[in-house]
Amino acid sequence: MTGIEIGLITVALIFVLIIVGMPVPIAFLAVSFVGVWLIRGDFNLAVSSVALSATDSIADYLFAVIPLFVLMGLLVMAADMGRDSYAVANQVFRKVPGGLGLSTVGGNAIFAAITGVSVASAAVFTKLAVPEMLRFGYSARFAVGVVAGSSVLGMLIPPSLLFILFGILTETSIRNLFLGGILPGLVLAAAFCVLIVSWALLRPRDFGHANGGPRPPEHLLGALALIAMIAPITLLVGIVLGGLYGGFITATEGGAVGATGALMIALMKRKLTWARFWRLLLDAGAVTTSLLLLIIGANLYSRVLAMTGLPMRFGDWFAHLDIGLYGVLAVFVGILLVLGFLMDSTSILFIIIPLVLPVFRNLNVDMVWLGVIAVLTIEIGLLTPPFGISVFVVKGCLNDKCISIGDIFAGAAPFAIVMLVVVFLIACFPWLATAFT
Repeated sequence: MTGIEIGLITVALIFVLIIVGMPVPIAFLAVSFVGVWLIRGDFNLAVSSVALSATDSIADYLFAVIPLFVLMGLLVMAADMGRDSYAVANQVFRKVPGGLGLSTVGGNAIFAAITGVSVASAAVFTKLAVPEMLRFGYSARFAVGVVAGSSVLGMLIPPSLLFILFGILTETSIRNLFLGGILPGLVLAAAFCVLIVSWALLRPRDFGHANGGPRPPEHLLGALALIAMIAPITLLVGIVLGGLYGGFITATEGGAVGATGALMIALMKRKLTWARFWRLLLDAGAVTTSLLLLIIGANLYSRVLAMTGLPMRFGDWFAHLDIGLYGVLAVFVGILLVLGFLMDSTSILFIIIPLVLPVFRNLNVDMVWLGVIAVLTIEIGLLTPPFGISVFVVKGCLNDKCISIGDIFAGAAPFAIVMLVVVFLIACFPWLATAFT
């Protein structure tokens, strides 16, 4: 077999193994091992390639950013900052049509700025926002849809775990990727708000007696209570993101500062016991281990692809198509959307980016712009069947058994469409992603 044929076989095998349920890192490692063996014809070389990948892939100081930001996110959840962000946003939007929906988007945007994980947002706001919206007469389909839809802000508004992984894969500045996510994240949040207000005005029956009406007085918070809720969040976001964007700290140092700050806030709010803190450390270790193993497997897989020559052949093929940058971008977005129906975000990122990276580099594409488009497009897959992990997280956290998976997918569909519109806007106006870099 030629190198190209081996490369195509390994790509197909990766897809098949992941779809049938094999853990993604194991699929990467197993297929890459066989690929090296077939290409070089040396079993011992294949074994040593796996060993070298395990050490070289994560030896860089930069990789410490992963456990630190994961721990920061877990501590933020433990400190009930999601609840606080929702309460503040709830009061701000209480008199606007669809106000509780806007509160969910606003709370998610705030929470996203201190966690960077969409699934965490979906879990937290299912418990916080859905019961409140149902109590005020909002339709169940809208309530679960807005929670699932707005949870995607967690991966776009920095700090974002997907931006970190994209930066590692493409050797792009994580700081610049974080900067690139700010304006698109705000645009997406604003687009969600426009959708909700329009929905409330056109279909007021979906919003019950809460539509446009003030909240009951007993739910209103005083100025001091609002300040007490928002101050820790503002301080944490200001220190971490301000330090990163101001150039005072690196991404890894930002993770350390953020984790320390979140720990101090959780302790001051008396939300941590030694037993709970130990569980958080174990959870952070489990998440970090799975991500690092994925990076090791993906790194070896990238090396195998380079050996086969498939990425360069892929780039030459696109060049001969003569469809231009936006033609290539349309194909790229289409591939990501299709894969989003079947796979999780990190798997898509690690499989596709090594293949298409030479293509976009030949076209002199700004990697920050590409990263924002890739992350936003991949996140649409969180809301689309059959995989739709955010939808399943919402379902798993619901106490109401009458709300079906179909209801959640239907409620999230308008938000997925809005995301696709925002992808189109960013593609047409690259400055939305590069204005701050």
